Formats: sequence, C-alpha cells, structure tokens
Amino acid sequence: MSTPETLPVPPGSVSPAAGQMFGSCWSCRILSGGGLLLGAGYVFLAARKVMRQGGTTSIGTVAQVAFAASLAAWGVVVIADPVGKSHRKA
Repeated sequence: MSTPETLPVPPGSVSPAAGQMFGSCWSCRILSGGGLLLGAGYVFLAARKVMRQGGTTSIGTVAQVAFAASLAAWGVVVIADPVGKSHRKA
C-alpha cells in the first residue's frame, strides 16, 4: 500500500501539505466548523430537553452534554486553526 507522500502527482496540480486537512481554505473551515458547532447545539438541546421535562439526570444525559462540549470545542479548533498559525513562515 502506498502512502500519500509516494503517490504520483499529476502535472499542473498542487500537492497538499502533509498533515493539513483544510489548508488555507477559509470557507472550508467556516463551513465544517460551523457544522460542528450546530451539531453541538443540537446534541446539547436534546439533553437539555430531557432535563427541562423534570427527568432525572442520568449518566446518559451527562454524556450527551460532555459530547456536545467536545463537538463545540472541535468546531472552534477547526475554525481557529491554531496549528497552522503557530508555525512561523520565513
């Protein structure tokens, strides 16, 4: 099995940098990060709905809230792209 570094690149195309998923595509980062943030909101509101109805807070509800928080954090990281900005370009 060949790795992405050893695959031939067609002439006239640009090879993406290793480890960069979105590169410098601002709209790609906004779209995917926004989708993750909206997904986090949906999961959180589903857990909140159970709590508002007076149900007991089970471990499943706590897991939903924690998962929503992790989705939101992932969305912020995708939008902010801290890894791409931390390297100094000479």
